[in-house]
Amino acid sequence: MRSNAITIEPVTGAIGAEIHGIDLSIPLAPHERDLIRETLYDHGVVFFRDQRLTPEQHIAFAEQFGAINVNRFFAHAEGWPMIAEVRKEPNQTTNVGGGWHTDHSYDDWPALGSILYARELPPYGGDTLFASMYAAYDALSQGLKETLAGLRAVHSSRHVFGTDAKNPKQGDPRYRNADLATQDAVHPVVVRHPGSGRKLLFVNPGFTLRFEGWTAEESRPLLEYLYRHAARPEFQCRFRWREGSIAFWDNRATWHYAVNDYAGERRLMHRITLEGEPLS
Repeated sequence: MRSNAITIEPVTGAIGAEIHGIDLSIPLAPHERDLIRETLYDHGVVFFRDQRLTPEQHIAFAEQFGAINVNRFFAHAEGWPMIAEVRKEPNQTTNVGGGWHTDHSYDDWPALGSILYARELPPYGGDTLFASMYAAYDALSQGLKETLAGLRAVHSSRHVFGTDAKNPKQGDPRYRNADLATQDAVHPVVVRHPGSGRKLLFVNPGFTLRFEGWTAEESRPLLEYLYRHAARPEFQCRFRWREGSIAFWDNRATWHYAVNDYAGERRLMHRITLEGEPLS
C-alpha cells in the first residue's frame, strides 16, 4: 500500500537524504521514480528505512533505474547472480570496502550507482561513510580547478582484485575471478555529471593510479592532496544501518567507506550495481 505522504529529509548540508513514504517492494509510480532519481542526483546518496525486500523485489526496484551490472569480482548471493554479497563473518578481520573508494571507476563506463540492502547486521558498528565529490570540487581554488580541467586519470582493478594485488584475495570466498582484473580505464579528473549537470571530482584512493601522461611518482603529491581534501568531514555523512535499511548512492558523485568496527560479528549486505555511461 502506498503512503500519501512522501518526505525528503537531508542528512547533512553536503550529502545524503532520507526518503520516507515509499514502499520499494512494489513497482514505483512514475512520479516516485522521478523523485528518487532527482534526489539521488542532487544529494549523491538516498536512504530508505523499514523496507522488506525479497531478492526478486530488490532486482525489480533496481531495474527501474537502469540495467544491472553483474559484478565479476564479488561472490553473488546463492541463486542470484545479479546480487553481490558484501559479507563479513565473525572469524574474518578485514571487511569489504574498508577504505574510501568509488565502485567500478576502473571500468570504461563507470557504474551509475549501487543499491545496498541490509540483510544481517551486527549489534553495533558497520556504519557506512559517504563523501560528496560535488562539494569537494566546489571547494577547490579556481587555480586548481583550471589545472585539473586539463587532466585525465588512469583507474585500475589490478592492484585490488588481480593476481598480483598488494593484499591478494585468492582463497577468500568473498572474491573471485582475479584473472579478470586486467583492465584499466582513463577518465577526466573533472567530470560534468550526466544527470545533474554539476561538475565533480572524479578520482579516488581505491582505484586511481596516476594522471595520464604522468608517472605514479609525479602524480602522487597532487592525488594525495586531492584525497585529503575530498575526505574533509564537512563533505561527509555517516549512515547507521538498521534492519530494513537501503542506501542507493550515485557512484559518479560520491565516495564511500565501510567502517570495520564490529570484530567477531557477522554482517551480510546485498548489493546491486547499475550500469553507467561514458563520462566527460
